[in-house]
Amino acid sequence: MAGTEHSTDGEAASGFNIHPMEQFEIYPLFGDGPIHMYTPTNVTLWMGLTLLAIILLMIVGSRGRAMVPSRTQSIGEMIYGFVYKMVEDIAGKEGLKYFPYMMTIFLFILFANVLGLLPYSFTVTSHIAVTGVLAMAVFLSVTIIGFVRNGTKFLKIFWISDAPLALRPILAIIEIISYFVRPVSHSIRLAGNMMAGHAVIKVFAGFAGAMGLGAVAPIVAIVAVYGLESLVVVIQAYVFTILTCVYLNDALHPGH
Repeated sequence: MAGTEHSTDGEAASGFNIHPMEQFEIYPLFGDGPIHMYTPTNVTLWMGLTLLAIILLMIVGSRGRAMVPSRTQSIGEMIYGFVYKMVEDIAGKEGLKYFPYMMTIFLFILFANVLGLLPYSFTVTSHIAVTGVLAMAVFLSVTIIGFVRNGTKFLKIFWISDAPLALRPILAIIEIISYFVRPVSHSIRLAGNMMAGHAVIKVFAGFAGAMGLGAVAPIVAIVAVYGLESLVVVIQAYVFTILTCVYLNDALHPGH
């Protein structure tokens, strides 16, 4: 304990105090008591702000539906058209029935990621508890749709009919494992990318604080990583949604 205290005092004295994972801590908004499932936390707050931002853009900003759209309406229409074409290209015309769900997923992840770049904000998509729920909802929805629409024919996605007969049972086992791993990889990919980028920015910010006026290199690194993160937040929303479209296409057309 004495060594730890000495180390902490030394960090405080030198200004070198880097705790990159602190930004991902969940804490109650009111008081310091234990966190229960009904306790309002910083996750609750930033999820609410994400929902509010979506409403402001897609409903309030586009309520006029002007022939010559405003800047806000243009952004909303661009996002709408982008996701609509993604669903149509990957899942086909039948997939457009589920376009509202895809649009909701894309908007939530996109706005949660973007808001997470604001100073003193909280990135809700950096937590497996959030991305895991999103991924499991996709997994269950796609599986249910597959069986409802195709019955037992949905199981064709595990049977590679083009492969040699001797290899088909082995490939079927691999496909089954791959299918049930989907929600894990789907959720970890998003949470991992969000956490890694923000942690790197925090580390460079700690170096900048420790170096004082000579912190040119860390500041340049922060700007570079922040610019990269501005792309990553959009790309990760796109990747999560496009994978959902691919899984939906498997459910709609299991024999393809």
